[in-house]
Order: sequence, then structure tokens, then C-alpha cells
Amino acid sequence: QAQLVESGGGSVQPGGSLRLSCVASLHSFNGYAVAWFRQAPGKGHEFVGAINWNGGVTYYGNSVKGRFTISRDNANNTAYLQMNSLKPEDSAVYYCAAREGVWEQWPDSYKIWGQGTQVTVSS
Repeated sequence: QAQLVESGGGSVQPGGSLRLSCVASLHSFNGYAVAWFRQAPGKGHEFVGAINWNGGVTYYGNSVKGRFTISRDNANNTAYLQMNSLKPEDSAVYYCAAREGVWEQWPDSYKIWGQGTQVTVSS
């Protein structure tokens, strides 16, 4: 089965930046969309953004639009989430997920998930 491996989480002060990586071991990776979700304590999975591997178009949730950027590196089969101007309310466990075809914002449509990485924004 396909596999996703995340890295890059940690602690940062408000206004700082973090870069998350998601390395994909997927059969025919170019056919998969990759999404980022986050989950704060007591809440469900919030859609952060997504990128279509076949086309490179990116999409973002309203709460992060203008601050976060999704990109991909075809040579390394890796998707990235660059997070700038971080706020305390961005603190959550961040997950990458993949699905065949085009992106969706609903977590139940993704069956391949990374392990999650903690992001903490505080003074």
C-alpha cells in the first residue's frame, strides 16, 4: 500500500515560520492529490490546503490563505507546507493525506494518511 512520511513539526513563536515535509511512496504518484489537514484538541480535521500532483494547482482553507503555501518536488516525491506568520490558533497536529484523482476538502475522502506532526505556536 502507499505510504506517507511527515517531518518538520515543532515549536515556534508567534510570527515565526515552519516548513513541513511529506514524502510519498506511492504507485504512480502523479495521479494523486495531496492535502494537509490539522486537528486541534477536541476538534475534527480542518482542511488546510491541497495540491494536485498532476498539474501543480494549489488550494487553501480560508483560515490560512495568504500565510501558508503548498508546493511539490517531483524529483523527490515530496509535498511541502510552508507556514509563515504563524499564530497561536495554528497550533494543532498536522497531517498529510493523499487520494487518487483531484483534491477534496473532506477528510473521509482520503484513505492514505501520514502519522501527524505537532505544531505549537506560543510565546
